[in-house]
Amino acid sequence: MRIAVVGSRGQLGRALLEVLTDDLVLPMARPEYDITNLEAIRKGLLAFRPDVVILTAAFTNVDGCEREPEKAYAVNALGTRNVALATYECGAAMVYVSTNEVFDGTKREPYWEFDPPNPIGVYGRSKLAGEQFVRDILSRFYIVRTAWLYYHGGNNFVTKIIRAADERGALRVVADEVSNPTYALDLACAISKLIRTGHYGIYHFTNSGSCSRYEFACLILKLSGRGDVPVEPITSDQWKRVATPPLYTPLRNFCGAQIDITLRPWQEALKAFFEREPGLKKSSDERAG
Repeated sequence: MRIAVVGSRGQLGRALLEVLTDDLVLPMARPEYDITNLEAIRKGLLAFRPDVVILTAAFTNVDGCEREPEKAYAVNALGTRNVALATYECGAAMVYVSTNEVFDGTKREPYWEFDPPNPIGVYGRSKLAGEQFVRDILSRFYIVRTAWLYYHGGNNFVTKIIRAADERGALRVVADEVSNPTYALDLACAISKLIRTGHYGIYHFTNSGSCSRYEFACLILKLSGRGDVPVEPITSDQWKRVATPPLYTPLRNFCGAQIDITLRPWQEALKAFFEREPGLKKSSDERAG
């Protein structure tokens, strides 16, 4: 299969390049392939003629989106429109990677693919606008919503928790924000399976199970050899930030499960992540020191 990965230098983009080794893959990333530049994307896709275009590029800094809403919509909404238009012109199918933050977090049980979105922040609204462009322009698409993504070499919650633990020696972590930690390698494997099915539509792909940011942080510390670092659970209103994320947004993978695409529990995935990252683990000597 001929696959274009737009945003190939990001966490999920790099994971896809690791997974799609049996396919002919065109990595597309800035500055050559900026999704806000329709002509650059169009020329690249028309020259390659992919069967599938996977769009992982996005402005994902949630606080940054609140500070710069015009940039958020330019990238996440209009940039997605550009990729969808170019995908339509070259006759390919498209995968659009979206987010749990298209929901408002008030449901109190995991969100199905059929639940109506109602984003409360600029990031979620701009990503939902991208979803709508994909649905309006294309008839062959997969919208894949995910949450709390992490991968090797990325600036993500896992690496931020480890860095903060080493710098401060104690942490305060929000305990009332709940969703699904997702290992990008597992998500990439699920997407690889999905694009070979022809079952177009909306999917929720995360590692199974859910937890709070506090629970996630505690397991990160334990698996990285920092279980002795004290962690204080706090509420979201005690952690001031520009954006107000939805508090309860676990995603339920109902549609994917019907075609036998599921992801392992988030705890197992996090353990696998650390097995590939021995440099992030503290040795017993370091802990003693």
